Amino acid sequence: MKQTVATLAEMKKAGRKACMVTAYDYTMARLVSVAGADMILVGDSLGMVMMGLEDTVSVTMEDMIHHARAVSRGCQGPLLVVDMPFMSYQAGFEQAMLNAGRLMQEGRANAVKLEGGQEICAKVQAMVQAGIPVCGHVGLTPQSVNAFGGFHVQGRDQAKAQKLLDDARALDRAGCFAVVLECVPSELAKRVTESVSCLTIGIGAGPDCDGQVLVGQDLLAMYSDFKPKFVKHYAQVGELVKQGVGAYCDEVRRGVFPDVAHSFSMPQDIVDGLK
Repeated sequence: MKQTVATLAEMKKAGRKACMVTAYDYTMARLVSVAGADMILVGDSLGMVMMGLEDTVSVTMEDMIHHARAVSRGCQGPLLVVDMPFMSYQAGFEQAMLNAGRLMQEGRANAVKLEGGQEICAKVQAMVQAGIPVCGHVGLTPQSVNAFGGFHVQGRDQAKAQKLLDDARALDRAGCFAVVLECVPSELAKRVTESVSCLTIGIGAGPDCDGQVLVGQDLLAMYSDFKPKFVKHYAQVGELVKQGVGAYCDEVRRGVFPDVAHSFSMPQDIVDGLK
């Protein structure tokens, strides 16, 4: 069954947790779909995971559309959510609407995701009214990492906690079908979840959110540059890849691969007749 914003809303009403996995290519999207994820996120974290960049700021609309289109071909049942990259919506309404439309048309997204709180709500409302489902994102918003001074837990004092709660409520009123809460204390994430009608999707936000999201390469231990506190490894795929490639290289160098079972043949008389 194809997940929609309506089916996800029903999951919250029924108290069933939603699973989101970040994927950046067709192969991973196929695997994630078959494994049973409810949502696939094409995150601008592809800048770090797939392109080797230091942060998400340098990711472009063209990057997002390219990866979103690839993922869409392998996204069978999950709802496909695509990040709007840095400076694709901050400059004004027309820019925001056009770029959101591009992600839906060219990237084949089912929904778009924006970072920010009350300051983006008017744009969120306009997108929703235009028929574009929107997922919000508050807490640690990676596009603002330079303003934050690094990757830190958000909302730990009274004023910042209140602002985060107010931002989430405002995004809910603006029409977001979900809000990602990143690097937020568990107690605050629980309060947000109880205060909004839309889904809350946690990443480093404790167990009380309506759903969770992790990067596929993180949960499979494929991306080893760093391991945030909130990441749990469910399989050691990175080690398996290294072992497999290492074994292949060893057999090639020893002349063991390819063998007869992995080669093609032809009748000897044809070979003998060659001039």
